[in-house]
Amino acid sequence: MTDLQSDKINHILWIWAAVFAICCLVGCGTEHYKTDADREVYRIIDQKWRDDLGPQNNYKIGDVSQSPNDVNIAVPLINSDRLSLAGAVAFATACNRSYQTQKEQLYLSILDLTLQRHHFKPHFYGLLGTGYTYDDQEENVDFDSQFGFNQLLADGAVISVGIGLDWLRFLTGDPRSSLGSVLTATVTQPLLRGRGRTIVQENLTQAERNTIYELRSFSRFRKEFVVSTVSEYYRVLQILDAVKNDKNNYDSLLLSQKRIEAMAETGRLPRYQEGDARQSTLQAEQKYIRSQELYKATLDQFKLRLALPTDTTLELDPNELIALETVGVTDPNFDLTLAIETALENRIDLANVRDQLEDTQRKVKVAADNLGAELNLIGSARVNSEEKTNLGNLQFHRGDYEIGLEADLPLDRKAERNAYREALINVMRKQRDYEQKTDHVKLDVRQAFRDLSETYNSYRIQLMSLNLAEKRVEMQLILLQEGRGTTRNYLFAQEDLLRAQNEKTNALVKYTLSKLEFFRDVGILQVRPDGMWQQVDKNLTRIDNSNNNSSAI
Repeated sequence: MTDLQSDKINHILWIWAAVFAICCLVGCGTEHYKTDADREVYRIIDQKWRDDLGPQNNYKIGDVSQSPNDVNIAVPLINSDRLSLAGAVAFATACNRSYQTQKEQLYLSILDLTLQRHHFKPHFYGLLGTGYTYDDQEENVDFDSQFGFNQLLADGAVISVGIGLDWLRFLTGDPRSSLGSVLTATVTQPLLRGRGRTIVQENLTQAERNTIYELRSFSRFRKEFVVSTVSEYYRVLQILDAVKNDKNNYDSLLLSQKRIEAMAETGRLPRYQEGDARQSTLQAEQKYIRSQELYKATLDQFKLRLALPTDTTLELDPNELIALETVGVTDPNFDLTLAIETALENRIDLANVRDQLEDTQRKVKVAADNLGAELNLIGSARVNSEEKTNLGNLQFHRGDYEIGLEADLPLDRKAERNAYREALINVMRKQRDYEQKTDHVKLDVRQAFRDLSETYNSYRIQLMSLNLAEKRVEMQLILLQEGRGTTRNYLFAQEDLLRAQNEKTNALVKYTLSKLEFFRDVGILQVRPDGMWQQVDKNLTRIDNSNNNSSAI
């Protein structure tokens, strides 16, 4: 091999080394792609988040820097602390696994939108290629490259522009005579089928609307999440209160048993009444043990909502129940008709179904367009550079130019026909879905109002029942001590007292949750940045309240 050939081969190796280095630089740095995707997705969320979705917080996925106002639990719970309701909701918002999945679902939906938007931006490309050939007469190396872009326009036109370098080095000849460039351009414009913004941008339009749907679904999920978290929290406290009542009941019966035994020893009471007292004490002890186990199981279940190991030491704050009793209950004098009207206006899950009906109507137009003939106007150009390696001097006057029409007659449209018919049926289906969803929203509000009214009356009744049960126990105990009562009557009164205590707490918790669920179903419950709820300022009572709400149920 001559020195000239050796130099040329070394030059080719250097070219490939440079190409390899460029590919490594472009292919490395995956963190850049993640950061770019996060930036684009959350910029879209910022643009599309609206006031009716509530405060814009707690929506970023776990491996993205959180906003300053987001709930961010940086340290684990301190085992010795009592977890308040607000702390539990905040912890669940930050750590709950289902909540994290919902945030990721929102992210992925908008990630699809970024790709649909990208379809209508210039797509740049760069291709590099080289090869080495050798036979008995000559050896050569060829190197070619092509750079350009493709662009889909909003009305369906497609533009493609490319510039290529064609380099052929003969190892035994003059390399300069083999270097040139080629400019190519093609424009395809639909004239019939597939023409117009409505048709061409359908996938983009759907992706944009899907983003709104996901934002609404995420907002609705947050409302349901906070209500369910509060419900589980109070459920644990309710069982804890039952444990306390069962313990007090057991201690009271144990004390009464000793008193009855003493009275039986002195003959003031028959011996069989002593047995009744012992039996009731044993049953009370068993009930106390069962309520303790139920409390532990329910607390462990609540730990899962907080994404905590079940062996974590956790205690909820019983003062939260005391705070509910301090606030008390109020008569739900809401106007049911006005509440339903408010729900139909504010329920974002209903808005999703309504807008999805519009989607199906729009897709009928797209399917109808696909039934037509396809006629495209196509123009192309190819221009070579001058010889002698004059890459930048393109010979436009000697270029190849073409223009023509390309038609696809609608001779076989079976698939398109079926798609069109399916689109028509989907409109009818979605119309029924919207009507059914509207009825369900009305039913949700009516049932929530019934539950709220029932729990209000139940709490009022249970307060009176508890007061009466306490007086009965006091009276039966006095009669028993005076020898005018029976052990059985006292035990019945004590049992009724325990039941009244538990029912009062149950009614109070149910009223609180029913009120939250009512505001949620009406669509006026919003979630604050700290995860807790707030009621949107909506008046649900009419000035003229001549119509009785209960009669409307």
